Amino acid sequence: MTSATARTVANVVLISAGVAAAYVVVTTPPLRRLALRGTEWWLGATVPGYLLYLAGRAWAESARAHPVSPQLHA
Repeated sequence: MTSATARTVANVVLISAGVAAAYVVVTTPPLRRLALRGTEWWLGATVPGYLLYLAGRAWAESARAHPVSPQLHA
């Protein structure tokens, strides 16, 4: 078996396992609720943090793009 064939077989096995796991989660109400709660928690924790990070970067970029003129503060 060549390296390319082995890689293809491994990819097919992983995709099949992922589809099977997704089917079980979607068709089992307790697992579906658990997955939805986990998604809500993940989005609730990461999205606000990412937005704060972007706001901080934008603030820093805007300060660099518009240097303060000493004449304005005189």
